[in-house]
Amino acid sequence: MTPVPSNRGGVINTWITTPLTAELVRGAAELERTEHGLRPHRLPAWARAQTPDPQLAMVEAQPSGVRITFRTRATAVELDTLATRRTYAGLPPRPHGVYDLLVDGRLAGQGSVPGGATLTIDMATGSTEHRPGAVGTVSFTGLPDTDKDVEIWLPHNEATELVALRTDAPVAPAARGDRPVWLHHGSSISHGSDAASPSTTWPALAAAKGGVELINLGLGGSALLDPFTARTLRDTPADLISVKIGINLVNADLLRLRAFIPAVHGFLDTIREGHPHTPLLVASPIYCPIHEDTPGPGAFDLDALREGQVKFVATGDPAERAAGKLTLRVIRDELARIVTQRAAGDPHLHHLNGLDLYGEADFAELPLPDRLHPDAATHRLMGDRFAKLVFAGDGAFAADRNA
Repeated sequence: MTPVPSNRGGVINTWITTPLTAELVRGAAELERTEHGLRPHRLPAWARAQTPDPQLAMVEAQPSGVRITFRTRATAVELDTLATRRTYAGLPPRPHGVYDLLVDGRLAGQGSVPGGATLTIDMATGSTEHRPGAVGTVSFTGLPDTDKDVEIWLPHNEATELVALRTDAPVAPAARGDRPVWLHHGSSISHGSDAASPSTTWPALAAAKGGVELINLGLGGSALLDPFTARTLRDTPADLISVKIGINLVNADLLRLRAFIPAVHGFLDTIREGHPHTPLLVASPIYCPIHEDTPGPGAFDLDALREGQVKFVATGDPAERAAGKLTLRVIRDELARIVTQRAAGDPHLHHLNGLDLYGEADFAELPLPDRLHPDAATHRLMGDRFAKLVFAGDGAFAADRNA
């Protein structure tokens, strides 16, 4: 830690720069050294090397659930980062990602970083253009002058390179404590798409209510039963594991029923190689009208795009279910059957119907704005329900841990 005199806003402070290391970063699989600093990844390099998919490369580098955690008496904190933000050709720019600062588990500040690089995506052609940008700073002041645990949750929806951490008092790694580690995998809904901020994605809210440490492997558009994802789950230390399977398989139109069933078994088999007795929850998809009975592929609604809106449609034919095309109803039924079959020999395997997190009645009250992703209010609803259904009372994780 290096004290550095600084004159910011006319006030002279002595800032302490603390090297950003793995000791201070939680929720990432690894940290890549770049010319600017450290880029958190949620998949390890060997896994990233096993697919050329640009969608997966983009979303695994968006640090959903990743946070900088330390103990300090600091009343002021600054973090320099280099953001890479998505924009879509022909649509208004997306809002800058939000940084949440928590003090002893409670939200104490929010901010965004100016500058940054941009990745422009042309949805008509699939082409992308990357434009470099400048490092920016997010600042938090007025924190209590007491010893406290501080967490800075990184934006869940934009790639981030960590450049420098400054405080006006020394920093030490926060104690790990005895909170169980919950490892969760899912789609963009688990990733946090359209949540208000990184600590208010539904998995982050459920983790806070459940008193667990979150590792979020929600990967937008990329919960596709990839073997390298299963091996990452297998190799990641965890006390509790959940996998939410379904929506991406339908909207990507990736598998037919014949391939889906053994792929689920293989995915679970791989996880069990590293976690033979860990409580493992299989969750099916939440309610999504466009894909309940209509197979994929999903696509952008071109009429909505012409009006500057992003909405999704299902382009498959319901009659194709007879040929094995997947819909959400088919997947829910099969996942319930698979878990029942396997649980006969695996007492730590559990099932959660996604409709219990968000169902048809919820859609009537809180519709999906783009027909696919929940909004901020629905993330809160899902986080609260998951905590009650899984972490509390006789929920799967609570009952299994107390057995």
